[in-house]
Amino acid sequence: MDIRIGFGVDVHRLEEGREFWLGGLKLPSSFGAVGHSDADVLIHAICDALLGALNLRDIGFHFSDTDPQYKGIDSKILLKNVMTLIKEKQFGVVNIDATVILEKPKVNPYIPEIQTILAEILEVEVDRVSIKATTHEKVDSFGAGEAVKAYAVCLVSK
Repeated sequence: MDIRIGFGVDVHRLEEGREFWLGGLKLPSSFGAVGHSDADVLIHAICDALLGALNLRDIGFHFSDTDPQYKGIDSKILLKNVMTLIKEKQFGVVNIDATVILEKPKVNPYIPEIQTILAEILEVEVDRVSIKATTHEKVDSFGAGEAVKAYAVCLVSK
């Protein structure tokens, strides 16, 4: 059996008047993340973890923020494309463990729905997608509510 571990991280600045997408779900918020796509920091970190596990570079290599075809794209589409690359190498996802760092909105009420969305795309059972959320205790730009960050690790196997 061939198993691999991958790690991903993503950060986006937050701005008033934008939609806030996290794990493929639009959260109620007066602000959202700024990015070339929908700026879904959680999906981006998961994409990077999966790509890294198979030495396929990173999300920016595959979906450049200078390419107009990705302007405003739903990050679930990016994750589906990453899954195609994973399957082409004859690998599948064993599990994902991710942490979101954000002061508000509170993420915990939405975790079950986010897990369901991601599990479907990743072609795994919901209990193989762990999502955690924490604050930065009002420290730095994350604690001040100016940015959002996500970390993700994955295990894939052939």
